[in-house]
Amino acid sequence: MAAPANDVVAVERTLLKHVRDNVHGNIFLEPCNPLTKRRFGNPQELRDLKQLGLTHMVYPGAVHTRFEHSLGVYWLAGKAIDIIKKYQGPELGIEHCDVMAVKLAGLLHDVGHGPFSHMFEGKFLPRVSNGDKWSHEKMSAKMIDYMVDEHNIDIDPELLKKVKEMITSSCGNPTQNAKGNQFLYDIVANGRNGIDVDKYILFCLSSSSCVTVIDMCAFDNSTIKFIIFRFDYIVRDCRACGLGCNFQPERLMETMQVIDDEICYRAKDYLTIHKLFATRADLHRTVYTHAKVQAIELMVIDALVKANPYLDIASSIHQPSEFWKLDDSILKAIEISPREELKESQDLIRRIRRRDIYQFCNEFSVPKDRLDHFRNITPQDIVCSQTNGINLKEDDVAVSNVKIDLTYGTENPLERIKFFKDYESKEKFPIPDYRISHLLPAFNKDIIVRVYSKKPELVGAVSAAFENYQYKIFGRKAQVHETPEKKKRGRCHQLHV
Repeated sequence: MAAPANDVVAVERTLLKHVRDNVHGNIFLEPCNPLTKRRFGNPQELRDLKQLGLTHMVYPGAVHTRFEHSLGVYWLAGKAIDIIKKYQGPELGIEHCDVMAVKLAGLLHDVGHGPFSHMFEGKFLPRVSNGDKWSHEKMSAKMIDYMVDEHNIDIDPELLKKVKEMITSSCGNPTQNAKGNQFLYDIVANGRNGIDVDKYILFCLSSSSCVTVIDMCAFDNSTIKFIIFRFDYIVRDCRACGLGCNFQPERLMETMQVIDDEICYRAKDYLTIHKLFATRADLHRTVYTHAKVQAIELMVIDALVKANPYLDIASSIHQPSEFWKLDDSILKAIEISPREELKESQDLIRRIRRRDIYQFCNEFSVPKDRLDHFRNITPQDIVCSQTNGINLKEDDVAVSNVKIDLTYGTENPLERIKFFKDYESKEKFPIPDYRISHLLPAFNKDIIVRVYSKKPELVGAVSAAFENYQYKIFGRKAQVHETPEKKKRGRCHQLHV
């Protein structure tokens, strides 16, 4: 019997770098990878970027970093390509260069991330960048070029090109793979159907914002991203936040196969894949878009926006030599700075330290028949609905428009995933969910509108204006319950009663 293709490039176990991961167990880094030998290639700077941004302010255990996540994606990407190569290597023409590219793309896919997870990219930058288009995937490609040049790393140009293409393929960049193995680009960043190794560790939370309006939408709303990437963040985030996770990615990785240049899954695994997307949506609702997490994010965004003219934070996004220095410590740097012009930002940060955060007033879910044509609600909408005589200003109100879906709006993402009957079959096909179960959701999207008062004493006025707005657009109250009277009276009143 012929030796497996994987044995062609065997690695001495004594040369492997051993890491103990709390999700995947033992992870081994290959020293033959040219980008794992150097400080940047073994991306230490990612230790200073929390995977879930400010979520640890509500879930204290959520302090894992993008460094851990990147190691996990590296390991899973390697397992995924090894499984495919083991069973289909000869027919697909997978070479050692392909394996190396997939692993390096997994390791380095997040080196272009800014501080506070996707909040920096999706909420802060839109308020200060004058409409400039920027993505952490494209920045990752620039950072890879920078680290190669800065540290004189000897790496094959074609391998480097392929690594960068694999990272940027999920954000609309076409790939130029001469051999046509498009499926390789779906392992780390799947722009076709949303299943990749990244999601096994951490959900891709992102959003867009407009001035003070925060639009919390799935980062992969237009192009459903990778399953194996999701494999990592979902399991890692659930564990860090103390939540149960009954999704088991190993089953999918062991049984997937490539048909017509696309990674496909067994039809009998339909519900397992649906569970992946459902778990992701649940994490968005209970963790990433938690009302208090968002209140703190709104305050941090305001603090960064106020500090940006003096610290020029946003200018680093086009300069890799400066961008790598930007991490979560920016808040501490602002807080302890002696510069007088940073006082407004410092006051906001100190309020967060004291837990004097923006006060959540109330929320409602947008009716299903309004979702397709929903316009983001703004602070101006709330201020224009006040009738109680208190002169609210737009700067007194913050609005968050939370969008949660299964990664493709109202559509079922599984209709974009291809399945096969058994290993002897080479036919791939989609499966409509109505053929599987009538218990699966008929609608795959929620929009929740949340309103906050920036001052505790204005909670009552903001809540009343929010209710008036609901009457104006729906003819009724859409919120589930009244804002508690104790909260309406404001913190200052409570302390003196």
